Amino acid sequence: MSAPDTREDAELVKLVLAGDTELYAVLVDRYRTRLSRYVERFTYDVEDARDVTQDVFIKVYGALDSFDPRFKFSTWLFRIAGNAAIDHLRRRRVRTLPLERPPGQDGEVREVDPAETRPNPHEELSRQRLRAALAVAIDRLPDDYRELISLRHYGEMPYEEIAELKGMPLGTVKNKLFRARRALRDLLPKDIV
Repeated sequence: MSAPDTREDAELVKLVLAGDTELYAVLVDRYRTRLSRYVERFTYDVEDARDVTQDVFIKVYGALDSFDPRFKFSTWLFRIAGNAAIDHLRRRRVRTLPLERPPGQDGEVREVDPAETRPNPHEELSRQRLRAALAVAIDRLPDDYRELISLRHYGEMPYEEIAELKGMPLGTVKNKLFRARRALRDLLPKDIV
């Protein structure tokens, strides 16, 4: 197993543009998980988020020559991802799913075997309950608070990058995130907090 590549994003972009296209995989690996979680806050669907994230990386690869190295690559990447997620939502159709289980190849109704390696059921239930309560509470936040929470906690962006992305002073970002977290805490059921 090789050590992670520690070169700066801008340096990697420069090398990719110079012909070392395999280095683009380093950028993809570096941001795939954070970007997917960020996009999922828009789509509310893991598979859609993966698709949009993959599309974003393809689009970014084709547009690398328009990246301005005076700015952070991650800010540029997340801005493109946010726009792609919004475009995806505009195009998305309502999906319908059948209520009955599809039969297997032999015509028999398939049974789902529960996983035997799950964590303690009480802990898992508590985690699921917290995740669900957080999702509902985040959805109830005003749009600007919801976006800042998503960028910071799902996109794992530093305050400085959020400020650059949103075109806000750093102090404003910190202040709004503080207020967003306080509003979020007020929206959560008291037995969860």
